[in-house]
Amino acid sequence: MTEQTFVEKLNKKNRIRQRAEEIKPYRCRYLIAVIENPKDIKNIGTVIRNVNALGVEKTYIIDPKHALPDNWEKMREEGPIFGTSVSAVKWSFVKRFDSTEDCIKHLKKNRFISIVTSSHLKGNKNVILHEGDFTKYSKLAVWFGNESQGISDLAVKNSDLCVNIPMFGMIESLNLGTTSGIVLYEITKQRREYQRKYSHKNKRGRKYIA
Repeated sequence: MTEQTFVEKLNKKNRIRQRAEEIKPYRCRYLIAVIENPKDIKNIGTVIRNVNALGVEKTYIIDPKHALPDNWEKMREEGPIFGTSVSAVKWSFVKRFDSTEDCIKHLKKNRFISIVTSSHLKGNKNVILHEGDFTKYSKLAVWFGNESQGISDLAVKNSDLCVNIPMFGMIESLNLGTTSGIVLYEITKQRREYQRKYSHKNKRGRKYIA
């Protein structure tokens, strides 16, 4: 390795480290995006890209067909998700589960509340996206169903809320990548503002509750 190459690599590492420090305050703590049984690898990559760009902490993927490796480090290698996420998987934590049941059990064990997304009314509680308050959940998992069947009845049954995106056209559904971008934008916007406000109060001696 030449001295010039070494310096270039060192500068790149420093830029990455600096960028990581700059975005740290804007990441939404205790916020997970859950993709339930996705059919298309490309859509998984798009969701992970949205997750990373919007500052969501983690992505969980329910993958009963074992289309993805168990090891996150292997997902980060140059493969289908690396390409379709535009390398976002390299900078995002991703965990896979064999079943919806396993994921629900894991989330409940760690005291996360689940909410689901759907273009139709499901479950006992429903809310229009921009009318919901997503800051009242200290630990929140946002579920997105697969491209053909939507969210499962089991996920709905174990959720606290069903979030709907209002539709005003003849087409009453959006693809997984678009839905995740719209929903996570609203939720992260609310939670980031909430974190900023209470983080500021915490510096003045008040309890940080987010």
